[in-house]
Amino acid sequence: MTKLKIGILGAGGIATGRHIPAFQQVEEASFTAVMDVNEDRAREVAHKFGIGHVCTNLDDMLGKIDALLITTPNKFHAPAAIQALNAGVHVMCEKPMALNTKECEDMITAAEKSGKMLTIAYHYRFMKEARAAKRIMDSGEIGEPLVIRVKAMRRRKVPGWGVFTSRDLQGGGALIDYGCHLLDLALWLTGSSKPTEVSGTTYNHLSMQKEQVNEWGTINPATFEVEDHAAAFIRLESGAVVMLETSWAANIPEDEGAISISGTKGGLEVFPLRINKSEHGMLFNSDVTWIPEEKSFELLQAEHFVQCCRGESVPLVNPYESMFVSSIIESIYESAKTGSSVQIKR
Repeated sequence: MTKLKIGILGAGGIATGRHIPAFQQVEEASFTAVMDVNEDRAREVAHKFGIGHVCTNLDDMLGKIDALLITTPNKFHAPAAIQALNAGVHVMCEKPMALNTKECEDMITAAEKSGKMLTIAYHYRFMKEARAAKRIMDSGEIGEPLVIRVKAMRRRKVPGWGVFTSRDLQGGGALIDYGCHLLDLALWLTGSSKPTEVSGTTYNHLSMQKEQVNEWGTINPATFEVEDHAAAFIRLESGAVVMLETSWAANIPEDEGAISISGTKGGLEVFPLRINKSEHGMLFNSDVTWIPEEKSFELLQAEHFVQCCRGESVPLVNPYESMFVSSIIESIYESAKTGSSVQIKR
């Protein structure tokens, strides 16, 4: 069996800490090439992981591979993905899909024209709790979702490395970096209904303070360009609503990453997994005490991508759903700027 030749664009922590180690466990795949704006970093990574080619030109790398992983700053997601798809190369792009909805549309158009696979690395969908929650939702046990509460909250953990606080390179802060993960998961669990209206606000007061306590490195207020806290109310085409709050730096007791779904027949909590119902004239909270897991979510994601590239499976994360997430994020930023709700007509 011919192995799928994979290249990676971007040799930072997400590449070396997650994607490369995971894909190197997949027998049907072979890491062939790596490229980074810092060539020395690319060579260091190639040496550490035994990757045969270090490329300085994307066209050169695309000629050597069947599939590309994009782990660059957000600004470069769409241009790199479109170039790869136009060259006949499958693409998995790190989240978020792109900086705005128009870029997402252009990526989807390129994928459809090329006939190649495009997916976004929303890895929360591969977590055991998420897969178990999806089975419960699809069974109909909770009924129709009505209200979805999403919390992606960190206490004083602004990333003090890389380009996370650059608006030009990232497009935003806590919302586009962290909140997008649980927002995507919540939409997927509840049927991926299209967003229709968004009202949101953003803040960066804490990260602009001169005296700070931050667990994840030093933050320079003079160069901090993004939000560290966002909140939003989102209407979906299905009639359900999403209440979203996300932060890098909230003054809360502890970090919290959670999804709560209130449905017509019951409720579901994720992280930890729990079902809330009324039966026999009583109220029940059913905790899930054990979920089987044979493989890590990183490996499951890598294996699934390879299977999709080989035509053996359909992407768990399709680009249209990822575009919904990006359209919501874009609308939250617009609503925060204008002070008015935003209608999403796509």
